[in-house]
This record gives sequence, structure tokens and C-alpha cells, in this order.
Amino acid sequence: MDSEGGATRLFDGSFLLAGPETTVVADGVRAVVAETDPDELATRVTKDLVDSGVPVAVGALPFDGDAAPHVLVPQSVRCTGTVHPYRSPVEPWRPSPPTVTEVPTGDGYRRAVAAAVSAMRADEGLRKVVLARTLELTYAERIRLDALLPGLVETNPSGYTFATPLPGGATLFGASPELLLSRRGSRVESNPLAGSRPRGADDAADRAAGAELLASAKDLAEHRVVVAAVVEGLRPFCRSLTVPSGPSLVGTPTMWHLSTKVTGELVDLDVSALRLAAALHPTPAVCGTPRPLARTVIGELEPFSRGFYGGAVGWCSASGDGEWVVGIRCGEVLGSRMRLYSGAGIMPESDPTAELDETSAKFATLLRVLGL
Repeated sequence: MDSEGGATRLFDGSFLLAGPETTVVADGVRAVVAETDPDELATRVTKDLVDSGVPVAVGALPFDGDAAPHVLVPQSVRCTGTVHPYRSPVEPWRPSPPTVTEVPTGDGYRRAVAAAVSAMRADEGLRKVVLARTLELTYAERIRLDALLPGLVETNPSGYTFATPLPGGATLFGASPELLLSRRGSRVESNPLAGSRPRGADDAADRAAGAELLASAKDLAEHRVVVAAVVEGLRPFCRSLTVPSGPSLVGTPTMWHLSTKVTGELVDLDVSALRLAAALHPTPAVCGTPRPLARTVIGELEPFSRGFYGGAVGWCSASGDGEWVVGIRCGEVLGSRMRLYSGAGIMPESDPTAELDETSAKFATLLRVLGL
């Protein structure tokens, strides 16, 4: 990929994935690939890249594997190293406060968590369900996403800030802490996160929250489920896998997470990062386990369609290298309306109020940038 220095300027319809080491910005559309079969999707994208000479394809995979992806072969691509610290030429956007609607309400979310807990206790086959809720924000003017993204980048130095066009003119944007899949040559890496605590208000409370998370039987069990699913998803493609014996603690500005980095060596270099990402998602970190049962419960208890929330956002080159992150800590923008998403992993031991508090803390990543 070509490198270009200077400020990263975004326009309506731009794609951005800014990580700790690599930033990709893409503009324009030569082709849209929406194959639902993972093998056909990867094959078509690679062919379009080779035929066009464009260095990378970019886009998003939806939460529902039966729904159509939105992968673009762009007109132009820019690649730099990290953009931290970000210095944007765009003036901050300071609109009037929006109207805000919770879907579901806090009480409704607690009832949904209680119903999921009851379902797991009644059916030992169902081990985990991720339940989300949304905040619907309506502004009096068109949302200036180009002016909001720099603030996300500045406050997210160890994570992945993204914006990707969606069908119908909407844009998915966010600040994901979680790497779904990276491929560089024969080496692949996935960094599942599961098990969370809000950061403490002061140093002592913050350290205590981290220590409590590392010692939590419920969160450790939740984390093991996710790591096991990632390992099983990668195993058919890798000659070897390296999995640490236990998780480490990683932090975002608002949350502590349990983290495990899984690395492997590919058997076949023709398997692209896009194909690997499609094999892994949605992981139990955003869906649950087993996947079919968890999806059924989500469909029954969530009063909205996830769309591309909980899917994956990333890029892939013609040689198969690429980087895909989990579509969380995110929102969808269209005109003057914005929908923010936040979810929590529900286990048989989950407390509905604690899970509601966790989703509120996760919303804070975006609400702070919005001045809310």
C-alpha cells in the first residue's frame, strides 16, 4: 500500500480504520461486493482487487451471517502508520443537545437480562447470551461525523477508531477495543476481549476494579468461552496456534477488559484476512454460545435489528493481508439521527442491574466525545 503523510482528512462516505500501528483511509466506490457465502465473498473481493489494481478493499460484515456484507473496492486508498496523537484541521462540532430515547428502557433491559438468565438456567446447552440496548439521538441539524472522529481517535490510543459506509447512505462509526483478526503473511492474530468492569473514579477504585475483574469466576468463565470459540474458528486454517494459559488485563478510557492474544501460522497463504474474519464472527463476545441458540434468544429479547453492530469492520489486500475489528462501541449515523449501541455478556450468574451498569459505562466512550 502507498504511504502518505500529513493529516488524515475525512469526507462523507470515507472509510477509516485507525489503529495503534496502521491507519487506512479510502474514498470513492469502484465496486460493491455483497456475497453472503464467505468463500465467494473472499474470492470475488480478491479478483476485483487484482483486476482493478486497487491496493485494498474495505467495509463491514453484518452481525447476522445470513445478511449481505458491504465490502467496497474504493477509488483511492491512503495508508499511514498510527495517527496518534490526532491533530485535525476540522473545527469541533458543538450542536444543541439532542433528544435521547432508550431502546429498551433501563427497566426493559433488566427484564431481558433476567429472561436470558432464566433461559440459561433452564437449558444447560445455552452457556452465554450477549444482550444489547441502544440510545436513539435526534439532533436539530445534520451530524458532522468528520468533526467527531478526531475526538474518538484522541481518546482511543490503544484501540481502533473506524467509520465505514453502509447501504442506504448511513455510516457506522466507533472506537472498538477488540481486534477480530489480523493477517500479515502467514501470521494471524486475534485478540478476543470478554469480561468487563467500568473503570474506577480514582486510582484506588480503578485498581480495585481491575483486580476484581481478574479474580471474577463469572468473567473468567465468560472469557474462556470466547477464547475457545476463536481457537476452534482458526484451527482449520492454521498449522499451529499459540494460546496463553490465562487472560491479561487491558484498559480503555472507560472500561477494564480481560484479554487474550491468540496467534497462529497459516497452512494456506491463499486464505485471506477477509475469509478468516468471516469464519470467526460473530464470536461469543458479541453473540453468545452456542451461536444458533444465542441468536435465537437475541432475536426474542432485543427490540431492534442489530444490522452491522456486532459484525466486523476492516480491510483486505489482494495478497490476503488485512485487519478486521469487532464492530462494538459504535453508532450508526444518517442525517440528523444517530443510534448508539452497547451490550453485555449475560451468564447464568449475571445480575440484571450490574449488566445495565456495564452497558451504561460502555456508552460513555461515545457520549464523552458527543459532550453528553
